[in-house]
Amino acid sequence: MQFGIFGVGDISPDPTTGHTQSEAERISNLIKIARRADEVGLDVFALGEHHNPPFVMSSPPALLAHIAALTDRIILSTAVTLITTNDPVKIAEDYAMVQHVAKGRLDLMLGRGNTVPVYPWFGKDIRQGVPLALENYNLLHRLWREDVIDWEGKFRTPLQGFTSTPRPLDDVPPFVWHGSIRSPETAEQAAYYGNGFFANHVLAPNFHFKPIVELYRRRYEHYGHGTAEQAIVGLGGQAFVARRSQDAVNTYRPYFENYPIFRGSKLEDYMAGTPLTVGSPQEVIEKVLTFQEGFGDYQRQLFSVDALGLPLDVALEQVELLGTEVVPVLRKEMAARRKPGVPDAPTHASLVRAKYGDAEPRQPRPNPNRGDNLSGTSPYQDSDPAVEASFPAAF
Repeated sequence: MQFGIFGVGDISPDPTTGHTQSEAERISNLIKIARRADEVGLDVFALGEHHNPPFVMSSPPALLAHIAALTDRIILSTAVTLITTNDPVKIAEDYAMVQHVAKGRLDLMLGRGNTVPVYPWFGKDIRQGVPLALENYNLLHRLWREDVIDWEGKFRTPLQGFTSTPRPLDDVPPFVWHGSIRSPETAEQAAYYGNGFFANHVLAPNFHFKPIVELYRRRYEHYGHGTAEQAIVGLGGQAFVARRSQDAVNTYRPYFENYPIFRGSKLEDYMAGTPLTVGSPQEVIEKVLTFQEGFGDYQRQLFSVDALGLPLDVALEQVELLGTEVVPVLRKEMAARRKPGVPDAPTHASLVRAKYGDAEPRQPRPNPNRGDNLSGTSPYQDSDPAVEASFPAAF
């Protein structure tokens, strides 16, 4: 079971002081939070993608690569990479590069996002959101697994004789989670490929997303990847922890009740009706254990702990309490309740073992170039000789 934190780099005024972080301050603070998460033994640090104020996370691969150089063991991920408005070729190349920099400590969560104007900003039509997402991932899947691609689809120019570089580390692509809260097509695609499915279990009534998770589990089994109980599921969560329950409520209330999307809501009502947990470590533990009861055994639990204008020192304390007081107990309790045969979340190491066993992983070595492209018909010295890269003719 993996535990970690995720966020989208939002900026909001601190209602207790009036201070608003600058973009530079927020980016610097995200790096500090990631380093603390690594130090206290959390498993995952994930960043979302947004292209509008008040968010700073327009380029997750740039920041994740920097964080990779400053951390030792934590898995880095995205809390969503926009599979609709990003070119799948650029996703393939950017995140393969980060995977190399992180020495395999990278996976990816793909989704459509929830910002309507982002589609026209990147020249896309939101009415085609679902077909875009499906086609783009189908291409990304191939780009990471085939040395040479000839491809033609509906939403981008065709590819002829194309090789995405660098190849994934050890020729093993980053594990992919498909994130969705409303699209059965996304759950179906995740199940078809045997990928993970992530339901952001926040901002909705308790277990609101159980039907889509169950759909994914059924289809995962249908496609022969394992039983429904063995499907790879991740959940989001929102928590605020203090050693004393009332201290947690008193501290968190002004941040929650003054945040735009929660304004007009009462904190206690939200705590009772949604996955939000505000309280002592034991109260957070007990609430998360209900997730396992409701959704079944799952592989990844991420918490949002640094949003709503929380100052850095408070966010770091949240990371500390999760890593030292909450997660160690959850690991033990959830493992004890776990049914036999339920797998762990895939990691780079486990995927390498599954592909190669005890053999040495592939390390692609390119053929030399002639100035503008390859001198031969195949991009790598060990490529299948039957695969020839036929490049577009120049006129």
